[in-house]
Amino acid sequence: MKQISFGTDGWRGILAEDFNFTNVRLVARSIGMYILKHGLAARGIVIGYDNRFFSDRFAAEIAGVLSGQGIPVWITERATPTPVVAYAIKLYGAGGGIMLTASHNPPEYNGIKFIPEYAGPALPHITGEIEDNIRKLADASIVGKNSGDDKAPVKKVNPYADYARHITALVDVNAIRKAWLKVVVDPMHGAGVGYLENLLMHAGASVAAIRDYSDPLFGGSLPEPAAKSLGRLREKVINSGAHLGLALDGDADRFGIIDSNGEFITPNQFLPILLYHLYSVKRLRGPVARTVATTHLLDRIADRYSQRAIETPVGFKYISQCLTEESAVLGGEESGGLSVQGHVPEKDGILAGLLAAEIVVVHGLSLTALMEQIGGEFGRLYSERLDLRTSTQEKERVLRILQDLKPAALGKRRITGGTKADGVKFLLEGGAWVLVRASGTEPLFRIYVEAGALEEVKEIQGDMKALLAL
Repeated sequence: MKQISFGTDGWRGILAEDFNFTNVRLVARSIGMYILKHGLAARGIVIGYDNRFFSDRFAAEIAGVLSGQGIPVWITERATPTPVVAYAIKLYGAGGGIMLTASHNPPEYNGIKFIPEYAGPALPHITGEIEDNIRKLADASIVGKNSGDDKAPVKKVNPYADYARHITALVDVNAIRKAWLKVVVDPMHGAGVGYLENLLMHAGASVAAIRDYSDPLFGGSLPEPAAKSLGRLREKVINSGAHLGLALDGDADRFGIIDSNGEFITPNQFLPILLYHLYSVKRLRGPVARTVATTHLLDRIADRYSQRAIETPVGFKYISQCLTEESAVLGGEESGGLSVQGHVPEKDGILAGLLAAEIVVVHGLSLTALMEQIGGEFGRLYSERLDLRTSTQEKERVLRILQDLKPAALGKRRITGGTKADGVKFLLEGGAWVLVRASGTEPLFRIYVEAGALEEVKEIQGDMKALLAL
């Protein structure tokens, strides 16, 4: 049997190949063992699922396994976004949650994400313990078909109304209501169908939607709200004269934004706008948390308001810690995840979309115009990620080089600092930086660069490739 392991955001596998009922029962029982060991069983567990093939059936099977272990279960009545499942953990005082999703992966994938009782992504020591349980049970006869000898109740729930009340309290709904905002929503056939649309309509916005029905094949494309996947949304925004286009990924924990001019607003562009808004308009105070691969413009804005910027390894689980332990005002990552002070410490694309709407109406400017304003005040930074595929042998060679790499300069730029906490990151004179990270699953390197001009970004990319002989 292929080893089941939890990556940066849970276990994912190909349906019927390794993501099957036998392995799902194995993972469910292993999570149940964790819940029992840590005295959380009496609090129960929330189970949610997305719109992928058999997600509802897998969720029901997991409910049966956990119930058979004496753990009460709240299972959602319908496909439900990951952030809503996380909120339900807090709502019901549960000992944790399980989400059936493969996020933005292709339709042949499904996955299991365990969300502990603090309602954020599981930290490595937690997933490590679950993986140990999986190894112990892998050959045991008790990982057979569920006996149906249930010991604890299974209750169907719909946390939408409670989540809606909570999340709208974090947003200036009155400002949206007065502004006659026009929005196009694209939930990309995922679990977020009906969430942003309804919340914005109830806030008084004029809303049109595309890809707003369940489709396990996601319309033939990936449910990933990246620029290349949002052509239809861009076209609809421009043709309808909308102020915003808002997209969600397959489980609605990541966001994508199209501005009124049809421009895709990257997470590295939106996060500084949001932080500026939180500090200057909402008057919130506290640090900002960002991953090692996320824009340093956040640092400049935080410094202006005498606040800290906390750098974490890649993975929202580390951002989650800062939200809960450091009272961060905002936690975000360049891959499209964010949460804010007062919300659950889990990525929430629905919240991101609502906050984008608030920002546009409160400032009376497009996001593109706000980017220009912030760039003029704090300096402009341009970010880009370059993916380089290699052979397995070449990957090993580059990893050896990175292990001992201590150059004084990169090309013509002096290196002023850096870190090896997650990959290898060099801080360069003039405020630029470069990060090299290896994929944990394939022969691939990612080079992240940020600098004050696009030409400089390209130059630093070339210097890094030359240093590594790639």
